Amino acid sequence: MTNQLELPPDFIHEAPKGFHYEVDLFRRNIFRICIVNDGFFSYTDVAPKSVWGFYDVKKRRYSAPINYSKQGNPVDINDTRPYTAMQLNLNPLEAALYG
Repeated sequence: MTNQLELPPDFIHEAPKGFHYEVDLFRRNIFRICIVNDGFFSYTDVAPKSVWGFYDVKKRRYSAPINYSKQGNPVDINDTRPYTAMQLNLNPLEAALYG
């Protein structure tokens, strides 16, 4: 059973066009934030979703996802993107072009 919760108050992203966010309780003090594709898919009636990241309510800290059921390292919300909290692993040239 999952209850729909609200995004944390300091969450800075707006869902991209055709997507929305869902929040559920992952552990007692940790929310899982998912990004859900609102498009129509012929293979399923359920909208596909991916984990955007995790939020620790007590520490007020975001974490990148490793997968749907495992949280990774803490991240600064300002270093995340609307689609994911996963960090880009860029070499110096890529960082100069995309960073």
